[in-house]
Amino acid sequence: MTTSNTRPSARAVLTDPVLLLAFGLGSGLSPRAPGTAGSLLAMLLFPLLSLLPLGLYLLFVLAFSLVAIGICGSAEKKLGLHDHGGIVIDEVAGIWLAMAAMPATLPWMVAGFVVFRLFDIVKPWPIRLLDRHVRGGLGIMLDDLAAGAFTWLVLAIAQFLLGGFGS
Repeated sequence: MTTSNTRPSARAVLTDPVLLLAFGLGSGLSPRAPGTAGSLLAMLLFPLLSLLPLGLYLLFVLAFSLVAIGICGSAEKKLGLHDHGGIVIDEVAGIWLAMAAMPATLPWMVAGFVVFRLFDIVKPWPIRLLDRHVRGGLGIMLDDLAAGAFTWLVLAIAQFLLGGFGS
């Protein structure tokens, strides 16, 4: 469909179910900062997802992530490029993992978004190690899930210091 030097057309993404999902329902088509656009999409959907009991929330994120690994692998093959910038389903899963058990309030959502984007962009160890050495759909997903886990840890510590986890 494309070579590694080109972006797929909006039509190609919007008419191919795999690419549509991989590109975060089209948010990955953003000409600038597609990962940020995908993260925003995830955060917009988070308040709905947060209505689930924690166990179901975590089960949903796990199932979503497992399916997303396959979607990322298929998209990678179609695009001919590992971790194409437009693939943002990994950011969606990462944000949702980061926000597990967090309040769906604007301050916590902004904090989660900013901290996640920081980890995703800077890629400190071991996130960078995963990003560089794991290939395929799993490799596309793992660095963002690790960024989500690190973000969750930062937010959980902040909650604890601000008066108790879960508040």
